[in-house]
This record gives sequence, structure tokens and C-alpha cells, in this order.
Amino acid sequence: MAIQHLSSAPSAPASSRPYPMASPGYGKRPAPDQQPRRADDFMLLPLRERNIAGFIDQLPEGAAMDVKGLAKQLPLYGQQAVGSALKALSVAGYLRRVRCLVTGEGGQVRWVFRTFWSRTARDNEWWGALVGAEREQPTVAEPVAVRPETPAVPQQRTPEPVPPALEGDSAAYAALARLGRVDARLALSAADCAVLEPLAAEWFTRGVDADYLVRALVAGLPARVDSPVGLVRRRLTDKIPPQVSVTPVPPAPGTPVRRVMMECTKCGVPGRAEALPDGLCRACRQPDEGAPEVPVELPAERDVRTYVAELRDLLKAP
Repeated sequence: MAIQHLSSAPSAPASSRPYPMASPGYGKRPAPDQQPRRADDFMLLPLRERNIAGFIDQLPEGAAMDVKGLAKQLPLYGQQAVGSALKALSVAGYLRRVRCLVTGEGGQVRWVFRTFWSRTARDNEWWGALVGAEREQPTVAEPVAVRPETPAVPQQRTPEPVPPALEGDSAAYAALARLGRVDARLALSAADCAVLEPLAAEWFTRGVDADYLVRALVAGLPARVDSPVGLVRRRLTDKIPPQVSVTPVPPAPGTPVRRVMMECTKCGVPGRAEALPDGLCRACRQPDEGAPEVPVELPAERDVRTYVAELRDLLKAP
């Protein structure tokens, strides 16, 4: 009887149409200095992560890397499974999400969102150096595009657009009041919204909109939330994005300017590479209330087996 040998890195599923591509300048970017593709790539990963890693590895540069799009192409896994796998692959050192603030011709400023992928697992120091190198490279002005990728929100439906604030209500208050309709675990009272309004308003001064704020607050919620107002207060403080000038210093004529920062693989909150070990913010590394703190400083050099051991521990966590 013939025996079928299965590869550890499966090929992309057959499809009558090509895989959807992101807008120009966005999507998948291959990391440099990768090892040649081999049949035993990702062999040490658990089955789900091995399958998804093998699929991503064969996607072309510029392919869309959002959770919803990947789940549509992977019939065995839903959005929650894909989101969890991407988080695990980030911990294992295979990917990082990066955003670039690009100033092109005429002083036009826009964010470009990319997912760097390496079939060779890398440590935090290597990824930090890559982000630093990207920051120093010149950037060619790219077509204006709308971001096709959104942070994964496991077990959540897509947040509804936040309506304009009622008379007397600020945009921050309206966004907080909307949280309970996106996920009942974060239902806030009017008094809660009033108390948290100043913290939420600070996010708006840093260039984010209400839709971004809602996504960041509902991403990766624990199964049970005993104190919605306490959890929201902590996330408003821990996940607040950095200050980014919306009117950068004008570049020399013909020389576009680029600013690069890493973002959390799970919720999309931006930050410096050293503040996002394993590509995750503090809140997404510790999603459960009352869970022990994870040391921020990790060994600079870790081999693949160490990554896999941590990955298996992550998958066993409730």
C-alpha cells in the first residue's frame, strides 16, 4: 500500500482566484537573510501553527495579512484560531507587525502598515535591529491607500462605527459608552464613562480616532471581567499610543521622510521594539486580570527550541 508523505509546511490551498493583495506599500514583507525554503520548515511548531506558518511563508510579497483575510483562505481555522496562531508565531520569532509614518511629496503624511515575515525564527534583538534599519532607509513616495488590515479582535464582532457625540457629549465619552454594545463584558455606566472620559480624551490628542480606541480596548479580553471600569481604566493607561507629530519638520526637497515603529501583533498598539518583547504589548502578554507579571527583559539570544517551549506553554494557558 502506498504511503503518502505530508510536508510540514503545506502548500497554499487550491483556489480558483489568486490570494488577495494589500494596497500598494502594505501587506507582507519578507525579512532579510532567511534560510532557503526546506521541507522541514516549522516542523517543531504545533500542527495549527505549522499549517498557518507554511501557508503564510508561500504568500507573495504584498499579500494581505489581516486575520479576516487569512481565515477566508484557511477553511480549517476561524478568525479566532488565526489570531491566536499569529500571536504564537510572533512569540516564536517568525513575524512582527510594523507601521511607517511616511512623508511624501508635497508634505503629505500617512501611515503604512506591514507585516514582516521570516521563515527563520529570530529573537527580539534581531527584530529590533530590523526596525532600526528600516527607519534609516530612504522611502519612495507611495500611492495613497486605505489600510486593509485591522488588529485581531478574538471572539468579537467588528466594532460598529461610533456615531457623532450627542449634544454635550465628547467623542471620548461617546466611544466609551459604545463599548458595552461591542462586547457586553465592557458595559459601562454613565458615571463610569464620565470618570474615564479624560483618559480616553488623551488618546484623541495623539491622533487616533474612536474606531481605533474601541478596537484597542476590546481586543484580547479575558473570559470573565469582574470590573469593567477597572479593566478599561488600566487599558486606557497601559495601551495609550505614543505622541506623533502630525506636522513633521519639512524634509529636504525630493527627500521623503519615514518614521517606523513596531506594533503589537494582537491588538495593534504601537510602541518601541524594546517595549514589545515577542511583538506583544504588556496587556496582551498578560490578558487575564490578576495574572503574574511577565518580565520585560528577555535573553537576547534564544534558539528555536526555546521559542517552541515557550510557544507550547502559551498554547496550554487558559
